[in-house]
Amino acid sequence: MKEKRIQTDVLCVGAGIAGLMAGIRAAEKGARVILAEKGHALHSGRGRGGNDHFWCYIPEIHGPDLDLFMRECLKGPKLKTMQSGTASRVLRAFLEKSFDIVKLWDDWGIPMKYQGRWEFAGHSFPGDVLTHLKYAGRDQKKIMIQKALDLGAEIVNRVMIFDLLKAGDSVIGAIGIDTREDSLVVFEAKAVVLGTGCLDRLYPPPTPAWMPSIPGNLTLTGDGRAMAYRAGADIVGPEMPKRHVGPRYFSRFGQATWIGVLRDPQDKPIGPYVTRPHRVYGDMTPEVKGVYLEEFLKTGKGPVYMDCRGISEEDYAYMMHWMWHEGNAPILDHMKEEGIDFRKHPIEFQTYHIIPEGKIWINEKGETSVQGLYSAGDESMGGISCAATFGWIAGDNAAGYARNIPSGGVDAAGLQISEKRNRLEAIESRKEGPDWREVNIALQQLMQDYAGVVRSETLLTAGLEYLQRMRKKVDQSMVARNRWELTRCLETLNLLDLGELVFSGASARKETRGLHIRSDYPLTDPVMDGKEIFVKKANGKPLTEAKKA
Repeated sequence: MKEKRIQTDVLCVGAGIAGLMAGIRAAEKGARVILAEKGHALHSGRGRGGNDHFWCYIPEIHGPDLDLFMRECLKGPKLKTMQSGTASRVLRAFLEKSFDIVKLWDDWGIPMKYQGRWEFAGHSFPGDVLTHLKYAGRDQKKIMIQKALDLGAEIVNRVMIFDLLKAGDSVIGAIGIDTREDSLVVFEAKAVVLGTGCLDRLYPPPTPAWMPSIPGNLTLTGDGRAMAYRAGADIVGPEMPKRHVGPRYFSRFGQATWIGVLRDPQDKPIGPYVTRPHRVYGDMTPEVKGVYLEEFLKTGKGPVYMDCRGISEEDYAYMMHWMWHEGNAPILDHMKEEGIDFRKHPIEFQTYHIIPEGKIWINEKGETSVQGLYSAGDESMGGISCAATFGWIAGDNAAGYARNIPSGGVDAAGLQISEKRNRLEAIESRKEGPDWREVNIALQQLMQDYAGVVRSETLLTAGLEYLQRMRKKVDQSMVARNRWELTRCLETLNLLDLGELVFSGASARKETRGLHIRSDYPLTDPVMDGKEIFVKKANGKPLTEAKKA
């Protein structure tokens, strides 16, 4: 296997919204920047298709009292889009900077106003303060990529970074593979920003034919979380599940973009918040309880339909405009082909699979608990607005940190590089054994059966034992027949690490809270209010601790 060596000041792992914003800001600060993307930057991440909601604080809209706005954001389900256990200082840092990012994007050519005004709608209860700005994000990635290139940042496509390199307590670079050519790529970096996106493929999908739980998210496998954990960073809340709703068997949620009411087969609203379509508020019922639609189906009261019947032509045009920018073009195309009109035909919605909420812990500077390592995006704070804002913050601080670090540190990682090379060559050289699909399917089934919607100490103990046994066999037998399969194998190995964190965190949280349901601890423990489960690698094993973030 050939070896390439690339030197830079700041390495951004992942060229999604968070990575691009980190790279742009670091380049502005004078740092040499490389963005490494295992796919292609134009088509990677959850923001590739667009978006239409940006969570932000605009003083001229929300008033001068940021504390009041923060209290609104911390109420009810709105904090779901933030890092589990986000400290108030991190939330404050995000909100204080969010309007600056809105104005930047607008200046760059991403339309952040609607008909000349700041337009807020969605993700809020009727009568509450509106927190999400509507914006036209269809071309956001194209614009940000050009901005990064104009500032001198280099984008390295089709290179999967699969592990970090350390010297002592500091990150000094990363190691990856070219997903097309037979070569190892070693990055020497003074600072690293992780922005590899959400965690998918750990639990079974809605349809067995798809490997990813959300169709289209095949490559979003929490790689950054796994790398950070192995490097000694704190992972917070890996046990907490998240569920979302969206059109049944489709690949895009977009629940807040729909102007409609969720109804049962008898046309009765399933929730108390809206009884007719409302273009500003929408139906917040599934944001209060993500599994509500699934419960309807299981009890025989379903299906549940998003009913947009009766909306005005103006509201229909408004919804179609935002659906296009939100990335729902495939749904719109399908409905057109099938002759389905949202104004006449209710659309069945469903609760999607489990997505683990575990994040890389960060502070208000985007720093992780490991020296020289930063994180932004879905790995640390969910949603495009958080990815954009903390990508910028992390890039700014990473560039400042790199300015004081000498070059040449990666020479101390020779043994690490050799060990990782040997592991790759072993996977590629095997003639027989399970491929990544077999391993991933087995893992999904194990996670569903032993750390699924209901958990207990006996289930978690047995599941963790099975996972560890499976891991030993996989390390000795998994096969890759080409570079594409090798990339999927490395993702699956990351998923095995992250599955272990779910079991460890779920065992440590001896209570029922949110969608983490312990049949042996059915009560929510007030002692755990405000605390999170932190997991850190110690002596090769996950060490858990309950503490305030």
